[in-house]
Amino acid sequence: MKKIWNADEKLTYERALLAKGYQYIIGVDEVGRGPLAGPVVCAAVVMPLDNNDLVVGVDDSKKVSIKKRETLSEEIKNRAIAYTMVEVSEKIIDEINILEATKLGMKQAIERLNIPTEKAVVLTDGNMTLDIALPQHSVIHGDALSYSIGAASIIAKVHRDAMMDEYAKTYPQYAFEKNKGYGTAAHIQGIKEYGLCPIHRRTFTKNF
Repeated sequence: MKKIWNADEKLTYERALLAKGYQYIIGVDEVGRGPLAGPVVCAAVVMPLDNNDLVVGVDDSKKVSIKKRETLSEEIKNRAIAYTMVEVSEKIIDEINILEATKLGMKQAIERLNIPTEKAVVLTDGNMTLDIALPQHSVIHGDALSYSIGAASIIAKVHRDAMMDEYAKTYPQYAFEKNKGYGTAAHIQGIKEYGLCPIHRRTFTKNF
C-alpha cells in the first residue's frame, strides 16, 4: 500500500524552527558523493511553508521516480523563495577529498542565496557541520524527513543527472546516461577498456 504524502510529517523540523522565530529555513543537500566520475552538486533552497504553497510529493530524491522527480524539480524552482546550486568539479574533489568538497559546495550554495540572513537557519542532511555564520542543524536522513532538505535533494539530483546525460554524449564508452558516473559493471568495464576520461575522479579510480 502506497504511503500518502503527509505535510505534517515533512514539516516537523521547519515548524519547530518557525516557532523559534526563524523566517528563512534553508534546506541543503548534495548529490554525487559516491560516483567515480563527475562533480558533486550541492543545492540550497528556501521554500514557502504555508500549506497552500507546498509542493506535494517532495521526498528523498532517491525515492521518487525519474519523471516525478523532474516535475517536482520544476515546481520547487518555480515556487522557491530562493535557490542556488553549486557544482564542485572532480578536480577539486581529487585535491581536497569528497567530504571537504561537499562542505565547500554547501557553504557556497548557502552564501549565494539572496535572502536576509538575520532570521535565517540552515538544515543540512546527514551529520554535517559547515563553516558558515548562520545557525545550523544536521538531520540524519534529512532528505526523507525534512521538506526543505528533500526539496534541495530533488533539484540537485535532477541537475546532476542532466549533466551526466550531457557528458555521456562526449564520452559514450562509459554509459554515463545510465549510471550517472556510479561504479556499475558497465562503467568499470568501460574504464578497463578505454582508460579514464577527463571527468573521472582520480582518487576514486586508483584501482582501475
